[in-house]
Amino acid sequence: MNPNTGVSHTVTDWKTEAGPLRVLIMDPHVSEIMVNSWDLIFVEKNGVIEESSIKFKDPDALMRFVQSLAVFVGKELNRRSPCLDARLNDGFRLNIVVPPVALDGPSITIRKPSMQSKSYQELVTMGHLDAKATYFLSQAVAAKQNMIVSGGTGSGKTTLLNVLSGFVRSKERVVTIEDTAELQLKVKNLIRMETKAAIGNDTSVGMDMLLRNALRMRPDRIIIGECRGSETWDMLMAMNTGHEGSMTTVHANTAADALRRLESMILRTGTDAPLSMIQADIANTIHFIVQTSRNIDGKREITEIAEVSGRNETDYIVNHVFKMGANGIQSTGYIPRFVADHANRPDSKVRFPADYFNPDKKISLAA
Repeated sequence: MNPNTGVSHTVTDWKTEAGPLRVLIMDPHVSEIMVNSWDLIFVEKNGVIEESSIKFKDPDALMRFVQSLAVFVGKELNRRSPCLDARLNDGFRLNIVVPPVALDGPSITIRKPSMQSKSYQELVTMGHLDAKATYFLSQAVAAKQNMIVSGGTGSGKTTLLNVLSGFVRSKERVVTIEDTAELQLKVKNLIRMETKAAIGNDTSVGMDMLLRNALRMRPDRIIIGECRGSETWDMLMAMNTGHEGSMTTVHANTAADALRRLESMILRTGTDAPLSMIQADIANTIHFIVQTSRNIDGKREITEIAEVSGRNETDYIVNHVFKMGANGIQSTGYIPRFVADHANRPDSKVRFPADYFNPDKKISLAA
């Protein structure tokens, strides 16, 4: 029963109404379906976007499908509310835009859920991760470093965030907050929360409200699926008040750009805090930026792992621990601050092999 419409649905109902899209929905190699118009459909297949030969019978057939999706998720979709974003019961992510904002008729984007969360071993085998960089990230998570995963759309940010969560110690309590739940964290003591849009007389529940509530839930870490608004300032405050090791993702093209994007998101909230204070908080709170990218051939890679070491008079001080080179991502020889801090703690389990940060040093994950 859909609580918003009072109509009973099974999880397969919307797929039954999908018509020609059913074959794409069932294709395990297709991860995303993009309907530009009734006769122009693109798919992401094995990481590469390509045009599909499939099309709807006519514009009316597409409109009927769009209307059935809106009914299924119980959300308004019309000229007054022309945008719809939702997560379906079976994990599919749905976005629809209709006229007047969609100039060529209804447009649908359907992102299929990962059937299972990939392990770091799988990503190393696929070439998305490097063994030495993966070991470093596991130790940074264990050391409770605040981390941002940065990258473009489809670059693998959420997949990497899932992998990083696998390095969280079993005794820790984690709270996740997302606009649309996509994380598949491998944490036992886990509380998952999702924002809620305003429907009818119901009020909306935003990221910032959920984040403030999360602070009262006794989390060791808070993980936000994506920072893109007013919750950014609250996230920094949480990281500074006993929730070290928290993580989030942002859209940015480089590690340095990610820090400047944090600034702009905070400033757009209308805060009266001076820019110098915002910059100081970012520089003192964020420990590492992990930059991801997707190549033309669809391959996803980590291209930068950089430590934020403070700020000088003009810019953030960013030191690369790993950086993409001619032979893939490589260590630079730079040793982050937390390594020495934990080496002097007899109770710390954060350990690196001898000579680990030598760029010529190779390791295996079994070491």
